[in-house]
Amino acid sequence: MKTRSKHWWLALPLACAFSAPAGAAEHVIHMLNTSKTGQGNMVFEPAYLKVAVGDTVVFKPADKGGHNSVSTLLPPGAKAWKGGTDAELKVVIEKEGVYFYECFPHRVMAMVGVIQAGKPVNLADAKAAADKAKTAFAMNKDRLDKALAQVQ
Repeated sequence: MKTRSKHWWLALPLACAFSAPAGAAEHVIHMLNTSKTGQGNMVFEPAYLKVAVGDTVVFKPADKGGHNSVSTLLPPGAKAWKGGTDAELKVVIEKEGVYFYECFPHRVMAMVGVIQAGKPVNLADAKAAADKAKTAFAMNKDRLDKALAQVQ
């Protein structure tokens, strides 16, 4: 005869605690036609964001302007993303390192950004990728460098 514990419900809070990252936060990056902080036109604000592994980053289209978010550099083992035009996108940051993303339609205007999760384990790759990415920018050529300079 099988016996079941009468106190199975005591394990429920423990099971729930392991089902989601403890203290995971949600961060918002706005996709804008014009910066609210003087960064120019066609921007992500903030352009640099430091998060913890397990946090969620929400890309919000604050302006209708044909914006999206597409990952262009990822730490090893991280999942790529590609959002729809003028659509909100939620990305869970699952690996430590440096992430680059861009608005594909406005790449030439350097509508790009950087996310750092934990230690910048792929910083050398990020610096090399930044040098290559800048060749596609017609304006705001220093925008990616400014965001990347904040990585520590």
